[in-house]
Amino acid sequence: MEQGNETRISKFLLLGISEDPKLQPFLFGLFLFMYLVTVLGNLLIILATISDSHLHTPMYFFLANLSFADICFTTTSIPKMLVNIQTQSKVITYAGCITQIYFFIFFGVLDNFLLAVMAYDHYVAICHPLHYTVMNHRLCGLLVLACWATTALNSLLETLMALRLSFCIDLEIPHFVCELNQLVLLACSDTFPNDMVMYFAAVLLGGGPLAGVLYSYSKIVSSIRAISSAQVKYKAFSTCASHLSVVSLFYSTLLGVYLNSSITQNSQSTARASVMYSVVTPMLNPFIYSLRNKDLTGDLRRLFRGKL
Repeated sequence: MEQGNETRISKFLLLGISEDPKLQPFLFGLFLFMYLVTVLGNLLIILATISDSHLHTPMYFFLANLSFADICFTTTSIPKMLVNIQTQSKVITYAGCITQIYFFIFFGVLDNFLLAVMAYDHYVAICHPLHYTVMNHRLCGLLVLACWATTALNSLLETLMALRLSFCIDLEIPHFVCELNQLVLLACSDTFPNDMVMYFAAVLLGGGPLAGVLYSYSKIVSSIRAISSAQVKYKAFSTCASHLSVVSLFYSTLLGVYLNSSITQNSQSTARASVMYSVVTPMLNPFIYSLRNKDLTGDLRRLFRGKL
């Protein structure tokens, strides 16, 4: 059964992480807490970076963009989830679902690109310190602009492809957010073009940045091993330790989710696992960066004391 554009459905049902009524108050409190911590933590990173001229460097410029992307990434899904729990409704409109898909893809892929750009920044700083002047404001701005433009075009393409899908009776999405994969599974129309675009985007926009990160860190490790001084080695390692922690957390949880979904075929289990990369990782990023960075920690303390 296939429907045309004029008979498109008007709403979907987001089943969330659990349908158990007894768990809903707990889930509401837990996700509200994680969302507030995510927004506050990442907002403080942005404010500290903007306020202190000493932090107007490529690393902190990229970090501020990553923090902004993390705030937007969680805002795409969590507020709607909280509203649905509070109102005891699972409904999301068709337009709302398509909008969620666009921004969920956009900021998820943007995180991926920004982590790759930050890895490149560390690579130049450690492996080619004499040429680090190439990372000027213009180049950094162009790199970030390229990240935003590429992810925007990819999200637009995948969302436009989703608009061509027709749906039958089963409108239940076993997730807390409208995810493109789940929407495609509900479609009654031909999904082959959508599958091809998703696979191509996953390889090019997912695997490409990951390969860049792995290459950068392979060169960084080789350069650090060649350093004779233990003190210089420690300083070089500490420069990229926070970023390496965030990269490891992001990719391990992301890959874990999709490997788990391909093995178990349990959609609601996949939804629970998705919390790790879409909610927990953005929440932990500010703590990872601030705890290992004395300059950033000092600025955050001054922000709290009102001295900036």
